[in-house]
Amino acid sequence: MCHLTAQSLTPMDTSEHFKILKLLGEGSYGKVMLAVHRKRGTPMALKFFPRESTCLFSFLREYNLSLSFCTHPSLTRALGIAYSTPSHYVFAQQAGLFGDLYDVILPEVGMEEDSCQRVVSQLCGALSHLHSLGFVHRDVKPENVFLCDSACRWVKLGDFGMVKARGTRVPEVWYSSPYCTPEAEIARGNSDSWKSMNDEEEEEEKKKKSRVWVSVEPSTDSWALGILTYAMLTGSHPWAETASDCHSYLKYQEWFERAKGPNDELDVWAEPQDESEAELGKKDHPPVAPQFACFTPLACSFFQSLLDPRPKFRGRPDDGLSFLGGDWVMEKERARLEKERKKSSGKGAIKKLKEMEGRGER
Repeated sequence: MCHLTAQSLTPMDTSEHFKILKLLGEGSYGKVMLAVHRKRGTPMALKFFPRESTCLFSFLREYNLSLSFCTHPSLTRALGIAYSTPSHYVFAQQAGLFGDLYDVILPEVGMEEDSCQRVVSQLCGALSHLHSLGFVHRDVKPENVFLCDSACRWVKLGDFGMVKARGTRVPEVWYSSPYCTPEAEIARGNSDSWKSMNDEEEEEEKKKKSRVWVSVEPSTDSWALGILTYAMLTGSHPWAETASDCHSYLKYQEWFERAKGPNDELDVWAEPQDESEAELGKKDHPPVAPQFACFTPLACSFFQSLLDPRPKFRGRPDDGLSFLGGDWVMEKERARLEKERKKSSGKGAIKKLKEMEGRGER
């Protein structure tokens, strides 16, 4: 398919066929521009890849995957327009006219719970569709979820540059971010991985650590969906990096191991507890990790399913659908967040998290 597309990739003048309106986003891959087709009058997003730094096969691979396999309504689909200019390879795709999740997640506040659950529901479907076709997205994060309306009733997962077929052997990469899975830590410190905020290792020592090859698995997307959901609900991350020397992550791991014991299964559909009931419940259940104390048992079960440190036991995205519909945030915390939202201008974004995750332009 890529070979056939390469033969039909025609040179074209962008300004002759499209009216460029504004920049939608940019990164190490290139940039995305909002444009209107001059003859059709339809809005679309044009994704520009610099020819000097882009492999033609990689460009065609992403284009054909988006065109042929992204048929789910919550996946961004290519529009059948691909061409080249003297400086770029370009293809057209559906445009998210209302920005991305960074535009609606307020720092330290997040977004409304109803909106969050709507997004989670759609992403569960989108990821399940990709996984059923044998693909893994590998880059689920707020800036790759595009909004088709301001209330998140319709969102689309996009950016398929890192998609791989399940079972593909790739070098494991560890990076300083909560979106990085715990199993990736085996590669920490080698030449493929990013340096941690806690690493003081010399460059020579780093070179001695060998490359680790692993199989691409859907559990990677499940983990990222769990972290993304936490960010939507709170406007923050549960830990700075998924690492054995990160105090916040260790607190979560301890809670997970205790809660998953044979006598400590959470009652998923239990009624949200008030503070007095929660105090009594401490005798029956292990103390919740501090960063998850604001959530109901239903939400805690959702997070423990998708954020299982054991990849083979990690829940699938479609498993998350069974946790939708009930309250996720404790009543007291919900009231506090609502008060904070009223103070806000409503135009904040989670830019600080983008820098923290160490993966903003990857």
